[in-house]
Amino acid sequence: MALNREIQGVVVQKAGDKTATILVERKVMHPKYRKFVKRFKKYLVHDESNQVKAGDEIIAIECRPLSKRKAFRLKKIVTVGVE
Repeated sequence: MALNREIQGVVVQKAGDKTATILVERKVMHPKYRKFVKRFKKYLVHDESNQVKAGDEIIAIECRPLSKRKAFRLKKIVTVGVE
């Protein structure tokens, strides 16, 4: 049984029907300068009920591929953004 990854990020845009784009930030140690730097990546998340809006912070869970770039689905909304 494979464990499904969970990612947490901020919704940056609604990308069509039932899809949201989220920006995930992580901090990694720079190999040479030994300082923490920010790394960003965008993911597409499936939102079946169209309930998220830009600015919301959400948690998404990995699932089977739903399209070419969409392999996460909405688990829960952590905080509602101001938009």
